[in-house]
Amino acid sequence: MSQYFIYYTESNLVCVILFGIMLARDLLSVDRQEKQIKYDHALIAFTLYFISDATWASVIAGMLPRNRFTVVTTNFANYIFMAAVTYSWLDYVMVVEQVAHRERRINKFAVIFPFLVSSIALVATYIFAPQVLLSDALELRPAYNIFLVTVPFIYIVAVIIYTMRRAKNEANPIEKRRHLYIGMFPLIVIAGGMFQLLVLPSTPIFCFSCTILMLIFYIHSMEAQISIDPLTQLNNRGQLIRYVAQESNLRKEDRSTFVMMLDANNFKSINDTYGHAEGDRALVILADSLRKVVRQRSVPVFLARYGGDEFIIIAHLPDSSVLDALIADIRAEITERCRAEGTPYTLAVGIGYDRLAGGQDTFQKCLQRADHKLYLDKEYCKSHGQTTICA
Repeated sequence: MSQYFIYYTESNLVCVILFGIMLARDLLSVDRQEKQIKYDHALIAFTLYFISDATWASVIAGMLPRNRFTVVTTNFANYIFMAAVTYSWLDYVMVVEQVAHRERRINKFAVIFPFLVSSIALVATYIFAPQVLLSDALELRPAYNIFLVTVPFIYIVAVIIYTMRRAKNEANPIEKRRHLYIGMFPLIVIAGGMFQLLVLPSTPIFCFSCTILMLIFYIHSMEAQISIDPLTQLNNRGQLIRYVAQESNLRKEDRSTFVMMLDANNFKSINDTYGHAEGDRALVILADSLRKVVRQRSVPVFLARYGGDEFIIIAHLPDSSVLDALIADIRAEITERCRAEGTPYTLAVGIGYDRLAGGQDTFQKCLQRADHKLYLDKEYCKSHGQTTICA
C-alpha cells in the first residue's frame, strides 16, 4: 500500500506542478482575456481536486489515520472540487462559444443551482442519515458516488448538448470542428476516469488524461495569442502571412480563390467625433458582422484583420456569383448590426476583390489588384452617399 501511495501521489504531484506552471504563466500575463481567466479557474479546480484525491489515497494507504474526520473531509472535498472542475469547464465553454447573456444574474444562478441543491442534499444526508453514505467500517456506500457524479454529469451533458447543437447548425466546416473539439473534451476525461475505475484502479489514468487534454488546450491558447488579433478576435496579419505562405491554402481543387479587401468609409470621423473607444467598438462590429456572414456559408474562408480598419477575406468559391451574394450579405449585416447596437453612426464599407489566377500570379499581386479596386469602390460609395454617416 505504501508503494501504491507513493506512485499515486507522485503522479498527482506531477500533474499539479504542470498546472502550476501554466497557471503562473497566465497570472503573469499583462493582457489576460476573459477566456484565459476562465481557463485558469479550471486549472485551479483541477489542481485542488488532484491534491484532495492524493490525500484520499494517503488515507486508503494508511499513511493518514482512517477515521470519520479524514474520510468525511477528504471525500467531501473530492465532491466539491469535482463539481468545481466541471462547473469551471462549462463556464469556460460559455465564454469560448460566446453564449449570449451569460453574465446575467439569473443565468449565473441557473448554472450554479444544481451544485447548490446537491450540496445541501449531501450535507443533510450526512447529518440526518450518515449510514446512507458511510458504513460502520467507514467504507463509502454507493449513495456517495451518486452524489459525486450527479452534478458533474449535469454540467457535462450541458456542455455536450450545447456544443453538438452549435456544430449541427454550423455551416462552416472549420467552426464545426471547433465546436466538436470543445464538446469532446469531457467525454475523453470521462473515458479516462472509467478506464481507471474498471481496468486499472491503482493507476491515476484520470489525472494523466486531464493533464494531457488541458496541455493541448493550453498550447492551442498560446497559438491563438500569437495568431489572433486581441480586439476583434480575428486572425491577425502574422497569421495571414503564415496562411498564404502555404500554396495548398491558396488553391483548392474545383474552386476559384478570391482575395477581398475591405475597410470602413470615413472611419477617421468616428474616432474624431466619438473617441477611439467608439472606434474600437466599430471595428468589433465590423469583425462580428464578417464572422457571422462567412460562418453562414459552407465554403472554405480565411478571415483576418489586416491593420487599422482594413480586413481581408480569402474565399474559395465555386463561382463569382457566390461572391456577389457574399458582398451583399456583408453590407446588409453591418447595417443591421449598427441598428441593433444603437450606434450613433451607420457604417458603410468599401470592398475590392480579384481572382487569384494560375501560372505566375501570386497572393501579393492579387492583393494589390484588390486594393486598387477597393479604392475605386470607396470613391463610388462616397459619390453615391454610401459612406459612414455620423448622427
